[in-house]
Amino acid sequence: MVVAQDVFERATALIGTYEEELRGLIPDGAKIFDAHVHVGTDIDGFVAPLDDLLGTMRRHGISRAFGFCLDEPDRHPAFRAANDRTLEAAERSEGMLIPFVRLDLAVEPLEEARRCLDRGARGIKLHPRAQRFHLTDEGLSPIFALAAERGVPILIHGGRGLPPIAEALHRLVEAHPKAQLIIAHGGIADLSDLADALAGRPGVFFDTSVWSPVDLIGVYRRFSPEQALYASDYPYGQQPSSLLIALKTARAAGFDDEQIRDMLGRSAGRIAAGEPPRATSEPSREETFEQPISFARIHNYLAMATPLLWTRQADTIGVLGLALNACRERDGHVEARERIAELLVCARELWRTSAEAEDEAERIRLGRTTFRLIHLADIETVTASG
Repeated sequence: MVVAQDVFERATALIGTYEEELRGLIPDGAKIFDAHVHVGTDIDGFVAPLDDLLGTMRRHGISRAFGFCLDEPDRHPAFRAANDRTLEAAERSEGMLIPFVRLDLAVEPLEEARRCLDRGARGIKLHPRAQRFHLTDEGLSPIFALAAERGVPILIHGGRGLPPIAEALHRLVEAHPKAQLIIAHGGIADLSDLADALAGRPGVFFDTSVWSPVDLIGVYRRFSPEQALYASDYPYGQQPSSLLIALKTARAAGFDDEQIRDMLGRSAGRIAAGEPPRATSEPSREETFEQPISFARIHNYLAMATPLLWTRQADTIGVLGLALNACRERDGHVEARERIAELLVCARELWRTSAEAEDEAERIRLGRTTFRLIHLADIETVTASG
């Protein structure tokens, strides 16, 4: 469709302007290390080809990444075939991809962990939602013991779709203090209790692969800056929004340049090198977040748009229209609201166009680009100066 292609090209060009802005936000001398990427194919239809991943990393100055397979169609038994592909991808990456072994607690997890660690894996990935286990599972303690023995980190899903996890994780960390733990997605599944249990604890980290900028500001304020690790969750997280949300919310939470350098790469580099964690500083624990009412309204409407996009529905409610109307308020924040409105006008056109696409792959491409525009708009909305 000619119209769809025209709108898509405008959207791509607009996203490109934020890539330019991103370069000016990274402190001098910072090395970027992505603590959470995937390679492979997921049963949900997302794909993460190695060449695409490495191309994205090079384009945005990301030197290394912790990587592991997705929830692959051939994950049975024990993710064995998928883990082998991850190890092969790491070999091909010439050091850019640091492989983790993904485990299924129901099928020989210790055996698979040892097999892959012996072959060069340098971390362990656990996903309780996808693999349907609870963190009270007795099989987790031997995994933590093995991680401590081998000096490798464990990265565990801490985002949507989980019951409270803080108490169980706290017990595991107490029982295995030498095991370094990375809680993915900021631990938003149980943020407050995780902060009470683990804030300021050396060797426990939280990655920044969070969609909501409000959530991420909350993570930064509850935990020590030394506990934060930049992460994209590629292919679910895309650039430039992944780096922009990490950087802009860190500034909004009060991080200085040295703390941002730690978050972007130095802390993950220490983990990769097997070095002991740095001493942690005191979290800010600030509980209030202020912004103009117009921006709060825009954020609310964009939060409403997100599940519609994720479930591939049309904007029958008209939430983008409401957000655009809020961008017209005369409250003195003209430049920020104009930037947000530009993104949303393009997103609304693309969203309408995607519903008319006859090809399924084209519909997916247009829908995901619409989401990228709305995500950039939301980052701007939450982090704009009040």
